[in-house]
Amino acid sequence: MEGKLLIAAGALPLALTLSMQNASARQAGVNSKGGTAGGDRPNIIFFLVDDMGWQDTSVPFWTERTKYNDIYETPNMERLAAQGMLFTQAYASSVSSPSRCSMLTGANAARHRVTNWTLQKDTPPDMQSDVLSLPDWNYNGIAQVPGTNNTFLAKSFVQYLRDGGYHTIHCGKAHWGAIDTPGENPCHFGFETNISGHAAGGLASYLGETRYGHDKDGNPVSLMAVPGLEKYWDTDTFVTEALTREALRALDKAREYNQPFYLYMSHYAIHIPIDRDARYFEKYRAKGLSDKEAAYAGLIEGMDKSLGDLMDWLEENGEADNTIIIFMGDNGGYATGSGWRDEPLYTQNSPLKCGKGSAYEGGIREPLIVYWPGVTDGGTRCDRYVAAEDLFPTILAMAGIRPDGAPQKIDGKSFVPLLKGKGDPSRGRSLYWNYPNLWGETGPGIGASCTVRKGDWKLIYFYETGQKELYNIAEDIGEDRNLAAEHPDIVKKLSSDLGRYLRRAGAQRPSFKASGQPCPWPDEL
Repeated sequence: MEGKLLIAAGALPLALTLSMQNASARQAGVNSKGGTAGGDRPNIIFFLVDDMGWQDTSVPFWTERTKYNDIYETPNMERLAAQGMLFTQAYASSVSSPSRCSMLTGANAARHRVTNWTLQKDTPPDMQSDVLSLPDWNYNGIAQVPGTNNTFLAKSFVQYLRDGGYHTIHCGKAHWGAIDTPGENPCHFGFETNISGHAAGGLASYLGETRYGHDKDGNPVSLMAVPGLEKYWDTDTFVTEALTREALRALDKAREYNQPFYLYMSHYAIHIPIDRDARYFEKYRAKGLSDKEAAYAGLIEGMDKSLGDLMDWLEENGEADNTIIIFMGDNGGYATGSGWRDEPLYTQNSPLKCGKGSAYEGGIREPLIVYWPGVTDGGTRCDRYVAAEDLFPTILAMAGIRPDGAPQKIDGKSFVPLLKGKGDPSRGRSLYWNYPNLWGETGPGIGASCTVRKGDWKLIYFYETGQKELYNIAEDIGEDRNLAAEHPDIVKKLSSDLGRYLRRAGAQRPSFKASGQPCPWPDEL
């Protein structure tokens, strides 16, 4: 049920009602080690990687291996893929905050209006333009309580999990709301434990020797300093390793609580800066990579080790058979700038076009692997498309919890039917993106735009120029052949689809400075 939850006089509060509804399942399924003995109440680990490109792994997410799959070493991603289902067409927004807000709320970015990255309160980070005036978007992020301007009011799926009896742990990057707003603190979204999550979308340093961005007196040197890891200061512990150790300690504690757990392992890796992880750097230099490329490859392998450490913990503690693992990236790899294809900065999304910040596939297509013991068949691949907002209903469906009473409309669709092989929620479905912002980088597909994907077809509309580009993704994954002139009927149909959705969702659009008039919707041209 969407909209308001009707509660009769004298009824119990929603949180207690949900808890009581699930109490018998918890009591029946709990084992002496924590976690659960049956499949009704599985533990869940959501392992999210920051800025991870589609090719930043030895696991091929395309129909064939590429040279990039042979450069990087991610044996634990291979291990997870061998146990679960790999998705070849998983999508998110092209920058961090919109994706993460969609994952947490189930709302598309056009609806929640957190359409660019957030950091400082009441301070949009957009690049300035001589042509466009940008809308007053929700640069303060999302919140579960009203009262803060430029925020989207929503109830997170984590809150539902906690209300339903889960112990909830956050570890790593948050990036849901600006500093000094409710959205800056993961505990405001239903997490009982928060390890190093705050408003920043990046980090000052990966290095324990630099105190992860703190000076000799313990003061942060930038807004990106990673909090809460003081025990590792002045050591050679890479931040990815420090976060993993803390997550494992949190899991050790969770086992004593006799309830299922949800761990959000949200790494700052593999976001810039490209610091050298001494455990892996020389190995990749010996492969012939440049210093920066070798350092980047080390970030990837360190992230993969973290995944393996968590999987090892599950096996060693008897929880592997009752723990769902979801692995995903939050936006395209940072292969942006003039060298986006032939001369990568330090990474590459090819054959996808461009990278982070772009409306092209390199900016929005993500690695996704899901392992659900007893449900997913090992080593399977799914070529149906799913989107970031689908995580909300999917995770709650896995936990057997209904999101009754959410103040927000849920755009996402559960992809549990795909995991079970009993349905296809992508059939006849359109995916939508709206980015009425200016990110701050240059490159193909970077700029204020909106996009629709339906079936094999993808239409991109650029607000400033009115240009429309049409691609058949199944036949042209690199988006090299704009077919708009050849298929005006498809352009018209998709423009109508996109325009109708944007209006229905309350989406925003830029205006022209010269006239003060809003840019046309895609179906108005």
